[in-house]
Amino acid sequence: MGNHKAFLEIERKEAGYRPIHERVSDFGEVEQTLCEQDRKLQASRCMDCGVPFCHWSCPLGNRQSEWQDLVYKGEWQKAYENLQETDDFPEFTGRVCPALCEKGCVLNLDGEPVTIRENEVAIVEKAFAEGFVKPRIAAKKSGKRMAVIGSGPAGLACANQLSAMGHDVTVFERDEAIGGLLRFGIPDFKLAKKIIDRRLEIMQQQGVEFVCNSSVKSLPEGFDAVCIAIGAGVPRDLQAEGRELKGIHFALDFLKNQNRAVAARWVVDENDSLSAKDKNVLVIGGGDTGSDCVGTAIRQGAASVTQIEIMPKPPVGKNPETPWPFYPNVLKTSSSHEEGCERRWSLATERFIGKDGSVCAVEVKSTESGKKETLKADLVLLAMGFVHPEHTGLVENLQLLLDTRKNIASNEIQQTSVANVFVAGDATSGASLVVRAIASGRKAAKAINEYLSK
Repeated sequence: MGNHKAFLEIERKEAGYRPIHERVSDFGEVEQTLCEQDRKLQASRCMDCGVPFCHWSCPLGNRQSEWQDLVYKGEWQKAYENLQETDDFPEFTGRVCPALCEKGCVLNLDGEPVTIRENEVAIVEKAFAEGFVKPRIAAKKSGKRMAVIGSGPAGLACANQLSAMGHDVTVFERDEAIGGLLRFGIPDFKLAKKIIDRRLEIMQQQGVEFVCNSSVKSLPEGFDAVCIAIGAGVPRDLQAEGRELKGIHFALDFLKNQNRAVAARWVVDENDSLSAKDKNVLVIGGGDTGSDCVGTAIRQGAASVTQIEIMPKPPVGKNPETPWPFYPNVLKTSSSHEEGCERRWSLATERFIGKDGSVCAVEVKSTESGKKETLKADLVLLAMGFVHPEHTGLVENLQLLLDTRKNIASNEIQQTSVANVFVAGDATSGASLVVRAIASGRKAAKAINEYLSK
């Protein structure tokens, strides 16, 4: 530790967001950055705890206290080298991770944890700017060919690791571009897609081959091993009366539509059924995907945006049911919520009400009082999570995935009931966090390398 009193003398300082009136008019990233000196001071606040709960909280096992000290000392390259040993894509996790590490920080006992997530992204941005990020070329090729099906964070992490180990890796993606939900599910105002593209360039230089528009119907032949990283792509539906009305869409369809529009540099046509322009938008589901829908609808010019959640409103600040160092179940207000959104809790959807075949309102019922009311809605977005992977046609025997789930739950082995077929990410765990998907991809790569080495 360079300054063992910093956590007592220096207050937490966040970079914050761009002004609301400015950011709602575009899809640029909303988060700002601190200057290098301020970032060093924030890194100095790390206490270098005897028991680092930040490390314990991180699915990747990042060694936060080590690279915090390196940042404080201005040793940015060493900080990046330390970080990339455990995290393949800190530029992704530093932007979209809910910072499990910060919730475990000892300083979070007073609500002032170290700005670990912001420091993380500062390290990788410095690394790209200074040319520290280079392809990891294996000293010797193994001669083994590896297929990864799915290019989300789990598939990319698995491919990145296996390539660095000397295996020839081909990644198959059904969509027109690589990235999975990183590219098509997360709005540009949280993760600009140029951030993904520059990492893909590094991976290509490393030898990874990407094949887009490839809807794999069966396990590809000619490979020594295969990793299935297809995610959990089936959204949870809401079979209430009136579900067939026009104007009711899954959240991911709405987000994909806008992300593709940004990529093509065109705006969503206001006559498009997925456009929120001048509409009363109702988002059903209180999680991050729902929040992303809120921010996107506001940028499209919605007349109003309401987000409802069937669960009760979480407590503000601290929750005795989820004490430190566990991740707290408390009220979370995102940048999108700050931009103008009515939020309601303890509301269950009873039925959709239509006019001329399109939704115009939704009847909801309080789970606490039983009282019913009607909410105006010209566009309804279902953001209630995902239920299972899309395995149609890909896995000839569904038992393959079922066996994998059993194995994962018991001992975290990434191998399926077929010897050379492995699985990673949401396909095994169900929908989860990007950071957990990356961790799963890394574990799968390790298991695959051990298999190929035999």
